[in-house]
Amino acid sequence: MSFEIPFIAAELIFAVFWILLAIIRSLRQHRINWKREALLLLMYVNLAVLLRLTFFPMARLNGHVQPLPFDSEQILPLRVNLIPWIHLFYFDTRKDLLLNLIGNVTMFIPSGIILPILYRKLDRFWKVVLVGMGMSLLIEILQLPFYTRASDVDDLILNTIGVAIGYGIYRIFTRRKKNKHE
Repeated sequence: MSFEIPFIAAELIFAVFWILLAIIRSLRQHRINWKREALLLLMYVNLAVLLRLTFFPMARLNGHVQPLPFDSEQILPLRVNLIPWIHLFYFDTRKDLLLNLIGNVTMFIPSGIILPILYRKLDRFWKVVLVGMGMSLLIEILQLPFYTRASDVDDLILNTIGVAIGYGIYRIFTRRKKNKHE
């Protein structure tokens, strides 16, 4: 069985799922916390961007995002790299290498900033990094059935570094805010 998942369809499914969760949350709480909803919308945008960057090919076709192909006969063998740094520098150009390194780090920086703002229990560096690593690991696992994607421990490491940098940025701003109030 083979088919293609259009980018817009994936984003629409994700948006509907997100909206349903918001409705369920507001029904359970019997009210809407608009400040929290705005922060959740920020997280939604962050996750939507991650969906685009991690599942759909970067190159455009006729100005459009290419679909994500699925073919059940091409799932195996799984495309997984579990050895850190072994393939990291095998890129055709220096530009591709830098795009991979910088891209994998920077796309997770917003998660490191947003997570501790949204969830008060994520009040320590290690907690935010662990959740960010879990997000990245989930993406790597979800990529497994798609033959055009590869799961790579380097991506997991670089994404986690991005979350750590994001948390560092969050802490810098919260410390400045705290110092201004004192």
